Amino acid sequence: MATQETETRNPTFAELFGAISDNIQRVIQGKAAVVDLVLLCLVSEGHLLIEDVPGVGKTSLAKALARSIDCEFGRVQFTPDLLPSDVVGVTVWNRQSGQFEFRPGPIFASIVLGDEINRASPKTQSALLEAMAEGQVTVDNTTYPLRPPFMVIATQNPIEHEGTYPLPESQLDRFLMRVSVGYPDRNAEIDVLDAHGDHNRLADIGPVATKADVKGLINAVRTVHVAPALKSYLVDIADATRRHPHLALGMSPRATLSLQRVARARAASLGRNYVIPDDIKALAQPVLAHRLLVTPEAQLQGITSSDALEEVLTSVPVPTSTKS
Repeated sequence: MATQETETRNPTFAELFGAISDNIQRVIQGKAAVVDLVLLCLVSEGHLLIEDVPGVGKTSLAKALARSIDCEFGRVQFTPDLLPSDVVGVTVWNRQSGQFEFRPGPIFASIVLGDEINRASPKTQSALLEAMAEGQVTVDNTTYPLRPPFMVIATQNPIEHEGTYPLPESQLDRFLMRVSVGYPDRNAEIDVLDAHGDHNRLADIGPVATKADVKGLINAVRTVHVAPALKSYLVDIADATRRHPHLALGMSPRATLSLQRVARARAASLGRNYVIPDDIKALAQPVLAHRLLVTPEAQLQGITSSDALEEVLTSVPVPTSTKS
């Protein structure tokens, strides 16, 4: 009996990226730009800080992402009494086997939501550093790898200061991006009432990609070409932030690498295999603003790190030839 072979075309990077984004937007209405930033952060192997008021969909966004790519979802509700072992796990004695056993914490998931991270003590916050920076945790001198894809989505409330511990610069620098979801516009909020009024819309969505698909996207990002002129442009931006009179702390080399990595991801999501200056400029604010520290004098004048960064982007010449 003859068999009929059917050829199936693998989706392109842009098609798969768009499918995941569209699936998440079935839950998060009117926030296409924010959803795309979250996905860019994921395929750039980074971690995300969402700074926003309660009730705008931060938790739903993280859950929708995890459901869209068919992976494990972990959640940590940060409180002042939370211990590092509550995040990474603990070693316990098993009487039956007569051995110590490691019980992994919620950090051992692909998408980890850290709710109100600034409510945890600095000791517990620092427990995330190794996991976010190196993709592993160490408990009782034993190192346990975190299998990719791995992404921490941390949230913090900007209007509540009592009982909080501000994230230090070293912790902020571990986050690839900082974004704000913001309130929906009028039409989008009406859509929210229609979609979520009688049931949880999260139950309606399923995976549109696998872990293997996400790993493929991550590998594809690494192959996107960055011309020497654009690498010089990135370094010029970094140097300008370090010399800016309103900034006490400019871009670190990690920040420069981060911006290049996300620019590659944006280019691939738009169907290109090369980076253009617009990729860098479009992502500068979410990637860099939280890493810069303004001087006390600038704070008194009401100048923010975003203001200073905008001045830098305006002053640094954009390369005209970026093909080589």
